[in-house]
Amino acid sequence: MISKDDMIPLMLEACPSFEPKWREFLDSWQEESEPPIYLALSDLARHLIDMLARKDTATFPVVFAVVERWHVEGSLYVIDAATVGLLEDLQNTGLHKGTDPEQFRPWLLPESAKWWDKLYAFWEHGESLN
Repeated sequence: MISKDDMIPLMLEACPSFEPKWREFLDSWQEESEPPIYLALSDLARHLIDMLARKDTATFPVVFAVVERWHVEGSLYVIDAATVGLLEDLQNTGLHKGTDPEQFRPWLLPESAKWWDKLYAFWEHGESLN
């Protein structure tokens, strides 16, 4: 089972370009015993959106394979963080400049796509995420 502590190391293997932002994040939260992973995932979402805008998507199949693993092999915390911490931010149109959230859909694998759609249903129709 993938734990909260396993999430970012798995992503850094898939997306080494995120490492400087991760180090910056850790530096800014060094006083905390546990850095807030949800905020780190928000940084990751912004990083992926920037990559999409630059058409730097070569690593996306591996990146979204990790997101799929978070959903399939993760603890409840990991599944929630992957959904609410990452996918929800990827869908946030306010973070997109010249891109669209749906441009990520081709890289979503089945379980991640299910949660992607559940987020839309939650925000558009008030449907439960469970």
